[in-house]
Amino acid sequence: MSRYTVFIEPTGTGFSAFVPDLPRCVAAASTLEETRNLIKEAIEFHIEGMRMNGDAVPEPPRHVEGIEVSG
Repeated sequence: MSRYTVFIEPTGTGFSAFVPDLPRCVAAASTLEETRNLIKEAIEFHIEGMRMNGDAVPEPPRHVEGIEVSG
């Protein structure tokens, strides 16, 4: 099992998500929960397609951290 970093951002109509390590792997929905479910499916589908095409699947990052700053 792999764990990819996903960025989820609010939009005017809900949320959008993208995976920096998997270019063009995106999802959008009206709720946060639905967006999470769709991006999970998108990641699985994206990786399956890469494997079918013989492309190398990038390893997920080993460490991701958010840093809080003042200002």
